[in-house]
Amino acid sequence: MSVLHCGVDFGTTNSTVGLCAAGGAPYLIPVEGNDVTIPSAMFFSLEDGSVHFGRSAVHEYMDGAEGRFMRALKSILGTSLMKETTQVGRDRMTFQGLIGRFLRNLRKQLEAHHGSVPESVVLGRPVFFIDGDEAADRTAQDQLEAAAREEGFRHIEFQFEPVAAALNFERELNDEVLALIVDIGGGTSDFSVLRLSPERAQSIDRRDDILSTSGVHVGGTDFDRQLNIARVMPHFGLGSSTRDGKRQLPVWYFNDMATWHKINLLYTPKIVRDIHSLQREAAEPEKLDRYMHLLENRSGHRLAAQVEKAKIELSDAEEAAVLLKEPGLFLEVPVTRGEFETASDDLVRKIRGAIEEALVAAGVTAEQIDTVVMTGGGAQVPLVRRASTERFPHARVVNTDRYGAVGLGLALDAARRFA
Repeated sequence: MSVLHCGVDFGTTNSTVGLCAAGGAPYLIPVEGNDVTIPSAMFFSLEDGSVHFGRSAVHEYMDGAEGRFMRALKSILGTSLMKETTQVGRDRMTFQGLIGRFLRNLRKQLEAHHGSVPESVVLGRPVFFIDGDEAADRTAQDQLEAAAREEGFRHIEFQFEPVAAALNFERELNDEVLALIVDIGGGTSDFSVLRLSPERAQSIDRRDDILSTSGVHVGGTDFDRQLNIARVMPHFGLGSSTRDGKRQLPVWYFNDMATWHKINLLYTPKIVRDIHSLQREAAEPEKLDRYMHLLENRSGHRLAAQVEKAKIELSDAEEAAVLLKEPGLFLEVPVTRGEFETASDDLVRKIRGAIEEALVAAGVTAEQIDTVVMTGGGAQVPLVRRASTERFPHARVVNTDRYGAVGLGLALDAARRFA
């Protein structure tokens, strides 16, 4: 039996595990039922103490089960939150421990599929976990490595996620191309200029073929957040003032309610007291009644999921609606593609800037790029796709497996490194 080598794509939104034998084709293993992708989510039940992962976690939470729902944990790596603990059931856990718990589940699925778990693994990482802070970025990688090592992986290597996506695509080439790899994930957007060819694919060390990399901490969840803040949070009090008209309500309560990895931190007695106090002085207390409903019913993630759903619908339609219907609250907020694009202006500017940075660092012009490889779930949003390809009207645009390309490439990289 051929020795199989392992690559793990721990994503902000979805995760995959790939295997590859030396000289063979990579493939993804089932990580949740028959699915080869799993949402990067966990649910800790307060009813029976069980832990659910992926779609099961989302289902438990959306079904109203009592417990703690966590998602987008990758976004926390390298931030100050990693130094804190959070209440999970009767225990307090570090965020590194929570990330390890999710990796443990991936390792369990690998063992169930393969019968044993390779001690060597290539983990994917964004070009930048943290923008403009090399120390924090290195800390983020160290934290992910520590979490993986704690769960039994002994030899751990890292590969940039856009490079991994390119490695899998390269297997299909007959000639050399100069490619821009566009990887729009749930939490980060990475851009790499690479030389790819069948001959170059034979080399293990590809550093000379990577002409440049750039990235920004912008991904699918950021577009959700901006749409939420612009169109939905005003219905919960954002932008409203006190009765005396002297000041607006503090914005951070609403910004955090629109941010996936911060929503859980709002479910505390202190925040409830704060909102009660604001209700007494607000000019529009009925809006804060809605906000209080989110706190008391832990509905923040359910609302965020509806915002994400509307964003996805706007990929194919000019209009959509954010709809949250549950006992005690009915909210229907119409949104248009134009409103979504306006709310996303700053994010798109960052993406365009990162692409320009990649071209300058590589010493190439837009006209020299003959292939643009699109990967990541966020690459399907028309606004993002347009921003990523508009500089390259003559280039071939290649769509890879939007959720699986990185995992496949990591497995291929592992086979080349460890064989």
